[in-house]
Amino acid sequence: MKHLPLAAIALAGVLVSHTASADELADWKDNAAQTLQSLKAPVRIVNLWATWCGPCRKEMPVMSKWYKAQKKGSVDMVGIALDTSDNIGNFLKQTPVSYPIWRYTGASSRNFMKSHGNNIGVLPFTVVEAPKCGYKQTITGEVNEKSLTEAVKLAYSKCR
Repeated sequence: MKHLPLAAIALAGVLVSHTASADELADWKDNAAQTLQSLKAPVRIVNLWATWCGPCRKEMPVMSKWYKAQKKGSVDMVGIALDTSDNIGNFLKQTPVSYPIWRYTGASSRNFMKSHGNNIGVLPFTVVEAPKCGYKQTITGEVNEKSLTEAVKLAYSKCR
């Protein structure tokens, strides 16, 4: 039996890129498979969070209020929790939000975060993107109404 050198195994892991497949994102309530491609607005906001993350908990009511004020169809927003359905449900009872909440169900949250540009693995982490023109901006740490508005305006300006 031949053994692969450890370096070859490590390199193979680096070469495999990770994008979330349909079976890795699910609605937190019913576990229905979800994909980012189902979001059709010109700009989409993807917020990675967890219930144990203090800044995540703080920013969610602000994001919810901001999202409710947006023109319907102009922006899609989704929160993707790196957490359990029970924890998410308990948190949302206390802090309901106006945007969909999904859950990452895959095996490597670290690779999932890296696939969205979060190379240091910090939460909260927000991606503002305009998929049709390939624009993408990442925001590390807590967002607010001003930072969300500025990020969306920039996305629209880059994709005219």
